[in-house]
Amino acid sequence: MATETLTGLDWLYARMEELGLKSLQEVAELCGLNRGNLYRYFNFESRPSIDVIPLLCTGLNASPLEILKALEVQ
Repeated sequence: MATETLTGLDWLYARMEELGLKSLQEVAELCGLNRGNLYRYFNFESRPSIDVIPLLCTGLNASPLEILKALEVQ
C-alpha cells in the first residue's frame, strides 16, 4: 500500500504498520502527544499547531511534507 496516496487515519495506520507500531498509544508516546489529540489530528477533527509537526515527524519517522499531506494541510 503506497503511503503517498493515503491521508488521515488511512495514512496513519499504514505508517504504523510500516514502522511495526501496534497502537495509537505507542505512536502518541513516541510523538510525545496525547493519544486523543493524535487521533483527532488524523481524523480531521482538529489541526495540530505548527509546533506539533516536528513531534509527529520524529515519532512517525516522516518528513514535514509527508505529515502535512497526510493531514491534508498541504
